[in-house]
Amino acid sequence: MPHYGIRLLESPEEMRLIERLSDDIWRGGPLDVVPAHIILAFVHNGGLAIGAFQDEEMVGFVFGFPGISKIGQETRIKLCSHQMGVHPDHRGKDLGFMLKKAQWQMVRQQGIDQITWTYDPLLSKNAYLNIARLGAVCNTYKRNEYGDMVDELNAGVASDRFQIDWWTHTKRVSQRLDEENRTVLGLRNYQQAGIQVPYTPETDSNSGLLRPPSKFTSPSGSLALVEIPTNFQTLRETDISLARDWRFFTREIFEEGFSTGYLVTDFIYDRSQKSPRGFYILTKGESTIS
Repeated sequence: MPHYGIRLLESPEEMRLIERLSDDIWRGGPLDVVPAHIILAFVHNGGLAIGAFQDEEMVGFVFGFPGISKIGQETRIKLCSHQMGVHPDHRGKDLGFMLKKAQWQMVRQQGIDQITWTYDPLLSKNAYLNIARLGAVCNTYKRNEYGDMVDELNAGVASDRFQIDWWTHTKRVSQRLDEENRTVLGLRNYQQAGIQVPYTPETDSNSGLLRPPSKFTSPSGSLALVEIPTNFQTLRETDISLARDWRFFTREIFEEGFSTGYLVTDFIYDRSQKSPRGFYILTKGESTIS
């Protein structure tokens, strides 16, 4: 495993490194790259930018800015974590986890207890990192949040997003970040707990791709299992119509679940069968946030 250094970024030169690395990651042209001067303004006004380096080359980053969160009648400060990216040559080496853990440490020192960010709920690797490993939770679904996107990773499918909450001072998050000692629940654990399965995807006999069924049973009870494809980016590249079907199908079940009091609390990446499978866990109520 290569050695990486994680450090706080503050100078204009470091912001330009983020700008150049963003272009390498998203390859969508200048419209999809946050200008260095904007990131610098974030950092000089309470935001945070953190970089991952191999020797002196930046290979990953995360940055965010202060925002306002309203919970009931209470207004509070949060960090809006806007972007995180890792160079394609350095993925699969835990840099995303390392960058987010450094962000968690810095935000706690600032006295802020909430970080929010968005991600595509159909990207299983992101789901596993954000929900299972970092301990974030979600009950907010945003339709086509960024409009029509043209970069290589998003073009052609509505930019629906989960907005997730990362409660930095909770036991839940501290336990998830302690990977050596935390308890990991697998699919069998949830099945033994009597989890509801609102639908079962169909497998196309020709392509082998998962297809959403025509309908689902509304989530009920304390736990519900929502399966998504584990290869959505490949699916989007090979069958854009099927990718859109998955977008609209899962949009409906998540919006219904969230509107009736469910919360995403876990993600299972199950490798026990020939082909891996990915499952969100919906939990009724908010008791698992603490």
